[in-house]
Amino acid sequence: MANESFDFIQLATPGVQGLAPYEPGKPIDELRREYGLERVIKLASNENPLGPSPRAQEAAAAMLSEAHRYPDGNGFELKAAIAERHGVGPERVTLGNGSNDVLALVAMAFLEPGRKAMFSEHAFAVYPIVTQAAGAEAIVTPAFGPEAAQPHGHDLAAMAELIDESVAVVFVANPNNPTGTWLEELELRSFLDRVPVSTIAVVDEAYFEYAASESGYPDASKWLDDYPNLVVTRSFSKVHGLGGLRVGYALSHPQVGDLLNRVRQPFNCSAPAQAAAAASLADKEHIERSVSLNDEQRDVLARGLAELGVAALPSVGNFLTFDAGDKAAQINEGLLRSGVIVRPVDAYGLPGHIRVTVGTPAENRTFLAALAEQLKGVR
Repeated sequence: MANESFDFIQLATPGVQGLAPYEPGKPIDELRREYGLERVIKLASNENPLGPSPRAQEAAAAMLSEAHRYPDGNGFELKAAIAERHGVGPERVTLGNGSNDVLALVAMAFLEPGRKAMFSEHAFAVYPIVTQAAGAEAIVTPAFGPEAAQPHGHDLAAMAELIDESVAVVFVANPNNPTGTWLEELELRSFLDRVPVSTIAVVDEAYFEYAASESGYPDASKWLDDYPNLVVTRSFSKVHGLGGLRVGYALSHPQVGDLLNRVRQPFNCSAPAQAAAAASLADKEHIERSVSLNDEQRDVLARGLAELGVAALPSVGNFLTFDAGDKAAQINEGLLRSGVIVRPVDAYGLPGHIRVTVGTPAENRTFLAALAEQLKGVR
């Protein structure tokens, strides 16, 4: 019989031993079970409140009769659709089980003990996770202060001062999650100009569609020829509403793409996911409706928070992060008990801050009313 007191943690690699797993937003069913609630709204995971495109739903459903077959391991049709959308060859496209997956592929291909990865404080939680799992050293650069035009956003000048050829990978989120802050074209290009060609420069554009209309906001996927070391990641989980199917991609130099595919798991993108993603790309009307709703309701949320005396960070994503003060945990618990799921972001180095996804008009009204009640109890 195995010794039940044996510590299996010691068998793991050093990076994994000290790793805390990623904690997603609380699922709706879990909250229903926990508090016996019937009506719950989830505004915690930056999902599209309109859901997926009807074309995407039809395409995914059509693949279920072939569920006994493995998907196309090379993703030919989806890669062709993505390549056409970006005006690049399919050899520049790497498919992922969500864009989280391609971020992990970058770490698997280019990070190991003795190598370094760089990212800003308050950046997406996956960057430190994949860095530590690979056993690499994390260089966390200081973000802008709360008084800046982009509060808690990436300070590219600070990053540029610290980067050199010892850094194997640098991660930049534009816009950033959870702050919602963004980088304009001139500053991002100026930074990339200073990144050594031997450093893989990842620009994470998971929320690109929501930010694309912002003046000065860049499309880094157009710069692949200018920066051979550039990797641009995109997701179908946000504006496309396919978070449950898990599909994303990276755009890169063909040799970088070849390396990513060497560590990519076989069949990492399911057949329904591939079909739905390709159909969603073609449904421009659904994307436009989703962006339009987000623009309108993000402003509604921002005004509503301001009327409650709560300061939200500027955002071009489909979410707002606000400072709830030292009673944030109590406020969050109260919102949960009222059937509203939001996302505390203490783990991102922003104590007292809560992130709320932009929902439908009805969901946003419900959230603001519930928040108003919680604020009465703590003031």
